[in-house]
Amino acid sequence: MARIYEKKSFGNTEFLSTFKSYLVATKPGIIMGNAVTAASGYMLATRGRCNVTLFLAMMEGVALVIASACVFNNYIDKEADRKMERTRRRPIARGEITPRNALFYGSVLGVTGFVTLAYATGPLTLAITGTGFAVYVFVYGFLKYRTGHSTLIGSIAGAVPPVIGYTAVTRRLDITACLFFGMIVMWQIPHFFAITIYGMRDYRAAGIPTFPIERGLRATKIRMIVYIALFTAFAEAFHLFGVTNVLFSVIAGVLGMIWLRAGIRGLRCRDEVKQARHMFLLSLIVVVVISATLPFSARSAPLRVGKPHDRIVTEQKVIDPLHGSVRHLFRGKPVRNGDTVFGKTALPGGGGSVDHTSHPKH
Repeated sequence: MARIYEKKSFGNTEFLSTFKSYLVATKPGIIMGNAVTAASGYMLATRGRCNVTLFLAMMEGVALVIASACVFNNYIDKEADRKMERTRRRPIARGEITPRNALFYGSVLGVTGFVTLAYATGPLTLAITGTGFAVYVFVYGFLKYRTGHSTLIGSIAGAVPPVIGYTAVTRRLDITACLFFGMIVMWQIPHFFAITIYGMRDYRAAGIPTFPIERGLRATKIRMIVYIALFTAFAEAFHLFGVTNVLFSVIAGVLGMIWLRAGIRGLRCRDEVKQARHMFLLSLIVVVVISATLPFSARSAPLRVGKPHDRIVTEQKVIDPLHGSVRHLFRGKPVRNGDTVFGKTALPGGGGSVDHTSHPKH
């Protein structure tokens, strides 16, 4: 009896260990960080009037695609990871997941994620997601072994999630999407420069030519200051273009100044690792606060889309749901093609609605 129990206990432990390895290979921290900006982009587009089904489908698709990209990235980096103290315990580097299984696992995650987004969103969102995936895995994944400027390439991929969230609702690129993209690109660079500074010994050991290694610490710190200033400018531009109210402008300005001041003080810092970790932590606080504040500081506008074959009519906009019948945004009434709501009839095939103030009922 004791032997049976021990065997069962060993089997459970082995399963949990394998499960943990496959989970860690997806880099949950990166998924969570990108989920924050994706959710912010979605909520900014909806102006707080959330279609829960579409939101959850978008978030699931984004998480799966990012998980897939991280698994492929771990596969590409497996040799370098074995040489770095910070990454040598990663499952693929340690052999807990074989290269063949890693490729299969990454493929399954990616296909599932893209299928989810294809079903829930539209061609534009799918194309943006595919571009971000390709840039991260195939461009950044290989260029980082050749040039210290790869951080700029990686920042492009890292700025895609909020645009995915935004276009999942609006089905179009506009000035708001561009501002969000630009702001996150500017945030990514000082964020990752901080990582490369406190991990410089590891990157040297792995033969990865980061910007601090190629150009020196002072040049890197100056670049960080420049990009923090540009990040603040992009954040302030939301108010200048009428996207947000003055409250967001004040919050973004204060956060930008605190981060900028820390960067300038870093020029005279002697403990480079401690300063870099401080800048890294500050960058995380900044992006979380900005992402949480932005949707709730927005002035009314966007909000409009979903699937082209079945729409919901609201008092202000025509919104496409994920599928079939969904709850009316303001009244909680089911709306289907042909239903009349507020004097308008939802039309099939993406036809919008008929205004019955100027068209007689059929």
